Amino acid sequence: MRKSFALHTEPHVADIGGNELRFQPEVMGDEFMDAYAELRDAQKAKGVDMDNLAEADPKDVRRTVRALRLFLARQMVEDSADLFLRLNVVRDGETLESFQDLDQAEDFAAQHDGARVADALRLPTRVIVELLEWVVELYGGGGNRPTTSSSASSTPSRQAGRRGTGVSPSRASTRTPGR
Repeated sequence: MRKSFALHTEPHVADIGGNELRFQPEVMGDEFMDAYAELRDAQKAKGVDMDNLAEADPKDVRRTVRALRLFLARQMVEDSADLFLRLNVVRDGETLESFQDLDQAEDFAAQHDGARVADALRLPTRVIVELLEWVVELYGGGGNRPTTSSSASSTPSRQAGRRGTGVSPSRASTRTPGR
């Protein structure tokens, strides 16, 4: 018996409002898991619950979102990672300097009155979280497998959990309420 496995060879592309971020065609499992563990540790260290940001310190949230960006950038091709991680120190609408490291950017901004740090590619947090979910699905064993012929496809894994005991839609339409 012989089984062939296809590998992605073209980068995955996330189109975000006309900006394309390209992700590596394949990421080795150990590299992915190491990056994911670092993300989880950074999030735990700050104690930020991404589902309840209202109670979190804004500085901790910023560092947690930065950790998300670092994790995602590790899965990207170099030019996309550079853009995604770039931080601009801006004052009065003008970029004074660009950095990749948040601490360096904050130090530089502190030395220039009225300056602040801003992501070069500004994205809503919800989009970053959606990217995280997509990347975990891509590289963490989720859905999108490379396309192969039907005969080369493995049978799908059985879904976890129990089968539901609900009424099917076709039977539900014939039932009378109260019976």
